[in-house]
This record gives sequence, C-alpha cells and structure tokens, in this order.
Amino acid sequence: MAEFITEQIRNLAVLGHTGSGKSSLLEALLFRAKAIAQKGRVDKGTNHADFTAQEKSHRHSLEPSFLNLDFDNHHINLIDTPGMPDFFGRALLPLPGVESVLLVINASTGIETLTQRAFEAARTMGKVVLIAINHIDGNEERLPGLLEEIQRRFGPRCLPVNLPTASLDDVVDCYLHCEEGAADSLFHSAMSAKDDLIDTVLEEDEELMEVYLEQGECLSPEQLHAPLEAALRMGHLVPVCFTSAEQEVGIGSLLEIITKLMPSPLEANPPQFVKGAGSNLTPVDVTQNASDHVLAHVFRISIDPFFGRMGVFRLYQGTVTVGMKLFIGEGRKPFKVTHIFKLQGDKQIGVPQAVPGDICAVAKVDELEVGAVLHDSHDEDQFHLPELNLPQPIFGLAVMPKRRGDEQKIAEVLHKLVAEDPSLSLAKNDAEGQMILQGQGDLHLQIAIEKAHDVFNVDMDTDKPAVAYRETITDSATARYRHKKQSGGSGQFGEVELTVEPLERGAGFEFVSKVVGGSVPGQYIPAVEKGIKEAMISGALAGFPMQDIKVCLLDGKHHSVDSKEIAFVMAGKKAFLDAVAQATPVILEPVVEMEVVVAQEHVGDITGDISSCRGMVCGTQAQGNSKVVVSVEAPLATVDDYSTRLKSMTGGDGQFSMTFARYDITPDNVQKSLIKSVREVA
Repeated sequence: MAEFITEQIRNLAVLGHTGSGKSSLLEALLFRAKAIAQKGRVDKGTNHADFTAQEKSHRHSLEPSFLNLDFDNHHINLIDTPGMPDFFGRALLPLPGVESVLLVINASTGIETLTQRAFEAARTMGKVVLIAINHIDGNEERLPGLLEEIQRRFGPRCLPVNLPTASLDDVVDCYLHCEEGAADSLFHSAMSAKDDLIDTVLEEDEELMEVYLEQGECLSPEQLHAPLEAALRMGHLVPVCFTSAEQEVGIGSLLEIITKLMPSPLEANPPQFVKGAGSNLTPVDVTQNASDHVLAHVFRISIDPFFGRMGVFRLYQGTVTVGMKLFIGEGRKPFKVTHIFKLQGDKQIGVPQAVPGDICAVAKVDELEVGAVLHDSHDEDQFHLPELNLPQPIFGLAVMPKRRGDEQKIAEVLHKLVAEDPSLSLAKNDAEGQMILQGQGDLHLQIAIEKAHDVFNVDMDTDKPAVAYRETITDSATARYRHKKQSGGSGQFGEVELTVEPLERGAGFEFVSKVVGGSVPGQYIPAVEKGIKEAMISGALAGFPMQDIKVCLLDGKHHSVDSKEIAFVMAGKKAFLDAVAQATPVILEPVVEMEVVVAQEHVGDITGDISSCRGMVCGTQAQGNSKVVVSVEAPLATVDDYSTRLKSMTGGDGQFSMTFARYDITPDNVQKSLIKSVREVA
C-alpha cells in the first residue's frame, strides 16, 4: 500500500435510506479505482461492504464497514453505513471520524425518512455534504423534479456539479471541465449550472468576486479552490451529482469530485477537542502535525469471540507506528501497538504507520471503548471529544436466560453488544426483576439478539417489557411525620416536616433544606433526602419511579440520645409519602413522535388506527412516488407493537420511525387500570 500525506487523504461516510444503492455505489467506486478485481452484488451477498453472516443473510447493511481506495494520487477512506431507520444510531457512529458525508438518494423513491435525518445530522456536526442521485437509469422523467425537491428541502444552494446526458449513458461536468460545446444534458444547461456554482463560491471571496465582475476574467477551479472549500465548510454549497452504480455512469466523475472538491483533513471544520470536565471544561486546538504528540479518537468498536476487541480510530495529530506505546484516556498503563490495520471489508491489511487524517485500527486491546482518546503523553490525559448525540432508545425487550446459571454469561454478552453499538442501552426494571435491552425498534433489537446467538453462542428468551411509566404530583402539599421506636436500650427518634411541589416536566428532582435553629441537625439532613429518594424509586400510586418533584425540608425534631440516621431516613420517607398523597399524584406515560411513510391509499387506515390508540395526527406531506409521510404523536404503550400493525394495514409496504418526545399524564381510566393491575398482583 502506497504511503500518503494528510493533504492527499479524503474521508467520507456514505449515508442514505435503505435501497438507495450505497453498497452498490461503493462497489462501482472500488472497481473503477481498481481496488477490487470484480464488483460484488448485494442481491448475491458478494459485495465487500456487507461481509458479516448476518448481513449476507438479511441482504442489508447492518453495521458500519470500512473500505478504502487510491485514485489520482489520493487515498480515500469510505465508510458504508446502515440505511434502515432502526439503525440510524449506527449510521451516525462514523461521523466524528470523517470530514464529508456522501448522501445517496434513490432517483426512483426520492427523499425518504432517513435521508432528511442524515442531512440534518451531518450539517449539525459541521460535515461537508455531497449528494449523489443514484439509479438514474430508467428514471429520467423524475430527475428534474427530484433536483427541485432537494433544493426545496435542503436549501437552494444544492447545486449540480454534473448533469446526466440525454441518453443517460454519461454525465456532463458543470464545474471542473465545463466548456462551451459540451454534450447536451438531459435537463438544465451545464454552462448555466457552472455560472450558478461560480457565483455561489465567489460569495466567500470579495476580492475574487471583484476580479470576476469588473475585469471579466475567467477563473480556474484552482483559483476558486479556497472559497469553494469555505462554502462547503459553511454549508453554503452542497454539490449534487448523478450516478448509476449498476451501469457505472458518473462513477469516474464522482471519484474526481471527491479528490478535487471534497476537503482534505486540513481544509475541513476541525473537531473541537476539550480538556477537563464540568465547569473546568476548556477547548483544545489540534495541530494535525505529524511530528506532534499523538492524538487519536476511537469511534468504532467490534468484538470477536476469537480475535478479541478491535478499535477503529481517526488520527488527528502525531504519527502512530508499530511498536510504540499509547495511553487510553486517563489510564496510567499504556498498551503496545503490535499491529496497525487498514480495513478493507472483512480484510485487515497491516501497515507500518498511520499519519494525521487517516483512519486505521488496532486490535486485541480490551480497554478500548467508543469515544476513547489515544495519546502518547500524559499531557493529553483529559483530552476528549464531546459525546456523540445518538437517538434515545425507545423500544425494549426483557431478556432472560434459557438455562439457569447463564445470567452472568448473558450480562457479559449484552455489555459487548452495547460496547459495539452505543445506540443500544441496558436498563434494569427492579420492580419487575427484568433486564431490559433497549434500542431504536423491533428490528434493531432482534438483530442484536440474533447476533448474541450466532456470534457469541448465547441463547436467551425475550418478552415484552413493562412500559416505562413514571409518577409525579400536580399540587403542593405539606406533611409532618414522627418516627419513634423503643425496644429496650437506645431507641429511634426522628421527626420531619416537609413540603412537596411539582416541577416542570423533565426537571427531575430537587431537594432544599430551610431548617433553622438546629431542629434537624445538619448530619441528619442527608438522611432525610435519602429516605425521600428511596420512596421515589418505589412510587406512591402504582410502584413506578417518581420524577419532577421539589421537596423542601421545613422543620423537625431530634432527640439527643435516640436520634439516628435510620430514624430520619424513615421519617423523611413517610413524610414524603404523606405529602404526595395530598398533592394529587398522577401516572405519567412516555409519548413518542412517529413518521409513518405509506402509499396514498393507506393514509386513511393509518389515521384511523392512530386515533383509535389515543394518538394524534400532526400533519401529512406528499413525498413523491405516491408516498405520503404522516406525522404522529402517540403514547408508547399503544404503539409498542406498531410494526406488526403497520405491516397488516399496508401489506408490508409501510415504514415508520419513532423518537421519544416527552412524558404526559395518563387519562383517568388508564391510571385506574394500572393501579388496579398492580394491586391484583400484590
């Protein structure tokens, strides 16, 4: 493998809705650059990005995979990502390691649910976005309208850098090589598109704009490079290109766009490393100099039962070489770099070193976690990147061992799954005695359970978990309680007066002491708070945890001999429960926002079903291709089986995505039913 310097490296994560052709497009790019001898096919399970047994079986990308190619004296790292909405969290994981996002849109289906979310996430993180309209063959009538829709949804600065020819067997360049007399494009004018691009780029450089307007000079792409990169960084320009991965149309043009227009690691928005924690957090500048201290960020973990833990890292400064020692975060003990790998699908290719800007991997280092920072000096012990904002898990499965005694084994495997995929999470329902695996949807969780069986050889039973209800209060109230116990010898005595009042939804818990004069000695005030928190865990109505409550300790009494910490714990707990009983307690339920994508003829079925399950339709929007996006809010308890219902209503044609919105008060009949069911169990 040839050696490259930072300026020659390009890093792109490839995102797009399932069916957009991401994996096929990657095959075409690799084949054109002669990185592979033969193109693989997704439908035959031979493509290089989807190499795991699960991906071959499901015929879908399920995890980020890493590929690379060399083209025109540049080294391009490409990261394929899953396109199903359930795996959007996994698709976001590689973004900290790249400068650019290649957003692939299927010309036949247009902008879909995940397309919009991916574009917004990329721009929020300051990534340059390049849009590729794929599958142009056979969709010539849709292309002009799709470009207009992209500009309407993502902004008017989404401008074509090439256009398909009338025969759809090639593309016409609109920027790098555009000249009068070029082949006719299917729609629009290449020269007009070039003028739009130049006008947009020149807005970033007033001096060049003056030269262009006043002197009438023709400006070359080389002269425009600096303002072009500024426009890309700021999101003032989003290039759009056209491809057909199947027919290999526009593939060479796309490679040239990546190498000549997409930013190098030195030109992109730099990541903001920080040092310290809490109020002492301070920003840190990264030099990207090969001779400085090593600073690398681990953004992907994979765990194999035979080969151990492998971490994929992006190197930001310094040079990592085989044999050197690196620290992980604030760890005091370094590990030795025995191998450095470039990943090519399922292949691990050893390299002698990694330079700033490159993406490489190290293996068999058990301490690696997603988000870990690797460095070679204790000066960088507290350096880190802000945590990636992943979608909140909203679906859950209760998991339990099939065989008695496998509890520890299952816990270890579940923690490995979460380490690989932080968009999964683990929770424990103490009231039900359940271990809950939480994720983005049914498929997300089923794939994880399947992997536990196929890869880690662990079998587990699953069940629908209890919905994560909560309790709170709606009024203020005051209560006083005396805990007194005498059983020979020293007794227990503690008396507490407190008031409770509701907080805003999502505020959590607040405890304030207004005790004066020592009626409750200072050493016992934490015991009062402890008793209150214990009561909040068990709830007051139906055993659900309590939230959004402020408690103010007003007064109390103590005894010089009999007062003990346990007495004030009990007094605090009982006084709190007495006050809550007077403060109109209610049960809260999680409410979710949903986007349901269905054919026009199914919209009536969807809206009727949502209304029947206490949901609310917030709006509809035509998506093209006779599809409609229905925006919905509904209680999670009524839609936790929605995938099954949607398949039934649409014959398997509908899709939906779901995110947590807030907690709302349950209706009286639901609250009474929940309380009754708890009492019957008791």
